[in-house]
Amino acid sequence: MSMRGNDADITASTDANTNTNTNTNTNTGTDAEANVGTNANVSATTSAKAAANVRTKPNPAIQQTPRSMLIGIGLVLAGGIMWGTNATVSKVLMGTYHADPFWLACIRELFAGALFLAVAAAREPKQLRGAIRDHRSYPQLVVCSLVCVLITQVAYLSSIDWTNSGTATVLQSLNLLVVLAYVCIHGRRLPALREGIGVALAFVGTVLIATGGDLTTLKLPLMGLFWGAINALATGGLSILPAKLMTKWGNLTVNGIMFVISGAILLPIVQPWANSPALDWVGVLLMVYTVVCGTFGGYGLFLAGVLRIGSMRATMLGTSEPLAATVSAVLVTGAVFSMTDLVGFAMIIIMVFLVR
Repeated sequence: MSMRGNDADITASTDANTNTNTNTNTNTGTDAEANVGTNANVSATTSAKAAANVRTKPNPAIQQTPRSMLIGIGLVLAGGIMWGTNATVSKVLMGTYHADPFWLACIRELFAGALFLAVAAAREPKQLRGAIRDHRSYPQLVVCSLVCVLITQVAYLSSIDWTNSGTATVLQSLNLLVVLAYVCIHGRRLPALREGIGVALAFVGTVLIATGGDLTTLKLPLMGLFWGAINALATGGLSILPAKLMTKWGNLTVNGIMFVISGAILLPIVQPWANSPALDWVGVLLMVYTVVCGTFGGYGLFLAGVLRIGSMRATMLGTSEPLAATVSAVLVTGAVFSMTDLVGFAMIIIMVFLVR
C-alpha cells in the first residue's frame, strides 16, 4: 500500500440517515489525510499506500492563485509518483534481495512511524501528548494498528510479491467499493447510477486482470488475487476506522502511533535482527527510499498538495500512483502487461472517478 493509499471519502454518519462530511484537522489547518501510505501507502505504503481522506476544500489560509494551484498539482503528482514507485522498489527488495514481506513491513512501519511521531512532536506537540494520555483510546488505536496498518501493509507487500507493483496498486484501488458499501449502509440508500456504473466497471476490470480475458483460466496467481482482495478490504477500513481518532488528535500523531504499534507487534514474530536479507549499498538505498520517500515523503507531499487544491482534485490526480507503479514495473522489473490488463486497469481507475 501504498501508504496511502488510497483515497476515499467518509461521507456517511453512523447516527444519521443523511451523509455528512467527516473533517480531519491538524494544528496547521490540515483538513485531509492522505495515506498514506502508503501508501501507504500509509500502506504506502502502505501503504504506507495509506489513510483516511475526507472531502476537503483548499485551505483558505493559502491564497488561491494560478501559481498556488500549479504548486499543489505538482505536489500531489509527486506524492502519487513516490507511492507508485515505492511499490516497485518493494518488488525489487523482495525479488532481488529476497526480503520477506513481513520483514519489510516491520522495518518500514517502525522507521516511518518514528518519522511521523518526530514531525508530530515538532508541529502538534499538544495533540501528541493528549493522545498518549488518552488511555481510553488505546484499544481503538490497537485495533486500527492491526487492521488499518499491519494487515494493509502485509497484504499489499504480499500482493506485490505474488504479482507486480502495477497490478497490486490497481487492485488496492478497489478499497473504494468497501467505503461505498459503508456509506450506503449507514446512509440507508442504494448506490447512485454513477456509483453503480463504477461498481460494474470495477468488477469487469478485476475479472479482466485476473483471467486475461479468458474466463476459463486464472492468469493471476491465486495467492496474488487473495492478498489483493485482503489489501482492498483492509485499506477500506483504513479510510473509516481511524477517522474519529484523527479528528481528535491529528493525522501525524495517529499515523505515527499506529505505525509504531503495528511494527512493534511484528517484532517478536519477524525478528528482523535475525532474519535480515543481505543488502548491498544499493539495497540499503532502496530501503531508505521506501521508508523516507515512498512512505513518509509521499504522505507529506500529497497532504501539502491537498491543502492547496482540495481533496477532490487531489484524488483525481492521485491516480498517478497506479500509473507510476505500472510504468516503473515495466521499466525496472521488466513486467509485461497485455492489452487486456491495461483495459482492466483503465476500468478500475475510471471507477475511482465515478465512485469518488
